[in-house]
Amino acid sequence: MQTIKLASLTVAVAAALALSACGKKEQPATGTQASGAAAAAAGETVVTLGFAAPLTGPQSHYGEEYKNGVTLAIEDANAQHPTIGGKPVKFVLDAEDDQADPKIATQVAQKFMDNKVSGIIGHFNSGTAIPASKIYSDNGVPMIAMATAPTFTQQGFKNTFRSMTSDTQQGSVVGKYVVEKLGFKKIAIVDDRTAYGQGLADEFEKAAKAAGATIVKREFTNDKASDFAAIITSIKSTSPDMVYYGGADAQSAPMAKQMKRLGVKAPLVSGEMTKTPTFLKLAGTDGDGTIASLAGLPLEQMPKGKDYESRYKARFKTDVATYSPYGYDATMAMIDAMKQANSSEPAKYLPVLAKIQYSGVTSSDWTYDDKGDLKNGGITLYKVENGQWKVLETVGGGAKGADASAAK
Repeated sequence: MQTIKLASLTVAVAAALALSACGKKEQPATGTQASGAAAAAAGETVVTLGFAAPLTGPQSHYGEEYKNGVTLAIEDANAQHPTIGGKPVKFVLDAEDDQADPKIATQVAQKFMDNKVSGIIGHFNSGTAIPASKIYSDNGVPMIAMATAPTFTQQGFKNTFRSMTSDTQQGSVVGKYVVEKLGFKKIAIVDDRTAYGQGLADEFEKAAKAAGATIVKREFTNDKASDFAAIITSIKSTSPDMVYYGGADAQSAPMAKQMKRLGVKAPLVSGEMTKTPTFLKLAGTDGDGTIASLAGLPLEQMPKGKDYESRYKARFKTDVATYSPYGYDATMAMIDAMKQANSSEPAKYLPVLAKIQYSGVTSSDWTYDDKGDLKNGGITLYKVENGQWKVLETVGGGAKGADASAAK
């Protein structure tokens, strides 16, 4: 009787598991995930790339758009029926939400290592990429991050690469530009104390001072704040020609609105995390006059920008915002390195990635220096006019027409 009961129980459990498996749905998060079983059935080797960015919370719009670019790259790569080591491969994406939180980022990094991913696209924020990079370095896994803080590639790691230029370049170019080209001499600076925001503001300050500007006020907030009345009132008393903000659009948009409400006539100038459709939506008419920098060329002037734009809109039913082209190129550069090395093993393709010469959407000359920084890049400045971002000028950084990269 006991044997019959155990046998019945075993059959019941097996049936339940089978039903559970049948009821599972493919993860909709990336549109590129495929089960290992399906790939194996097709005779393909699965190569998994990890992706990490804020996919929930106030910065989720950055992460989702970034992920879209990575997704499109993987779909394009798979459509070419790639082979590595003489065997057909299928690239799949393991996308994780690090919530722009350094602690969660390290947990995500360890999860990727436990899952034996072949490479990392991300993290998005400097504050998450820097602590996560130590875990990837210890395991010898390459990462191409959106992070722009100079520290990211100054740690001496051999596995860290950027998909955008550093804050050193962006901040220095913009600091000089606003003084020499726009004539701003009295400047107030605010940053959000993140690795990105503070780093960008620091580099801007150095360049503005070197160009002859006076920093009349330096204030700071945080990346969760929404009320800037005290800071703006303090700044207003110094009568600045402009206010520079290092941080994201969740703060720069309400800051722009509150500056107008409190009678500050100086324009707000910021970095690429402000140059977004979200800023325009949040700031409304109070956003007019705001200036923001974004490394690289405008989308329509990128080497393959127009083609990318049309394919992106067809695939995701929305406009390209800021980061997805760089996520696309980072993914394709990593895959190209694997194909050239004829291996998806990190130790074998890492040296190839370090010397990669890739022609992509954002740049026709995607190459790295010995630290993992992109060699070529320019900075484009934009201004909000009638609720739209309009190009002011592309300057600095040795911009060579289409050879421009970008920053985060």
